[in-house]
Amino acid sequence: MARRCAETMYARDKVAQDLAMQVTEIAPGRSRLRMTVGDTMVNGHGIAHGGYVFLLADSAFAYACNTHDAVTVAASAEVVFVAPARTGDVLEATAVERVRYGRSGIYDVTVRRFPGGEVVAEFRGGSRSRDEPVLDPRPT
Repeated sequence: MARRCAETMYARDKVAQDLAMQVTEIAPGRSRLRMTVGDTMVNGHGIAHGGYVFLLADSAFAYACNTHDAVTVAASAEVVFVAPARTGDVLEATAVERVRYGRSGIYDVTVRRFPGGEVVAEFRGGSRSRDEPVLDPRPT
């Protein structure tokens, strides 16, 4: 079911498609996404804009928390930037469910340079599930 939820989400996720994000792993409460830092993603210091790093982490969070076939959205999110990323770097975000209670959840995401594994950012997201399945057909 987790894979079907991810496929359904990706089909509607124009941001992930536009940035050529790849969902490389999906399991209940877990996801792994990759994205290459393009030359239009760097800031005035020549490093990846934090918004793009956050976006990748937030996307991994979204895919992980929607693996239970309940539409789940962010209730909170915070990020700590650890190291810079540069044009051409492949970033990999791994999201892991820490706790899910009722309609609320907490997920941790680590963004690393791939390959190599150097940590670029740490992200924590809080989720809230709605009473709506991911797999129900909806108009696009």
